[in-house]
Amino acid sequence: MNREIKDLQKQLGVSFRKMELLKQAFTHSSYVNEHRIAGHKDNERLEFLGDAVLELTVSEFLYESYPGRSEGELTKLRASIVCEPSLVTFAEDLDFGSFVLLGKGEELTGGRSRPALLADVFESFVGALYLDQGLDTVKVFLQKHVFAKISSEGKLLVIDYKTQLQEHTQHHNMGSLEYRIVNERGPAHEREFVAEVHMDGELLGTGAGRSKKEAEQQAAAGALSKLNVTVLR
Repeated sequence: MNREIKDLQKQLGVSFRKMELLKQAFTHSSYVNEHRIAGHKDNERLEFLGDAVLELTVSEFLYESYPGRSEGELTKLRASIVCEPSLVTFAEDLDFGSFVLLGKGEELTGGRSRPALLADVFESFVGALYLDQGLDTVKVFLQKHVFAKISSEGKLLVIDYKTQLQEHTQHHNMGSLEYRIVNERGPAHEREFVAEVHMDGELLGTGAGRSKKEAEQQAAAGALSKLNVTVLR
């Protein structure tokens, strides 16, 4: 079920002047095709614009932050930040999937969590924010949600606890893992999810986060701590 766009504004601390731009950023083509609402637009054109805005802002950030890096090195760093897996991570951390307007078919086939869709929505949002409030506001947003996650070496600071837990349990033949979202709490604009990770039916770790993915990651972190596994950063 999609969450209200007004809740997203509260969550991000951003107030759009033109609400139609924000709504368009989260409108998938399947929704437009299914509803045929006059004047309703999908996010594909905003995605095109957002892609260009991201290229420019990330390039400027890297240029200013790493004066000793060559053109080739900066190009590789930029590619690692604006690639689909990274954009999906940013979108999931912000729980963007919960706000997307989808057609019924796309909803039923898991479109809300599809990587390509999430990456597109992140780009669309950046495009919408640029049109609504300009480049400086986009930079403030990216500083908080993207640039802050880049290390002094230019690498994304993403610690994948779930992968580390999976590798550890497989290496030691400990059993199979299962993640469960066991609770949702708080008001809509400050929703918090609670996840558990079980191994062969036994509770191994619990975690909470602003998105289901973050909650599962924190549950995996708790499991690693319980197993006394050193986390690789």
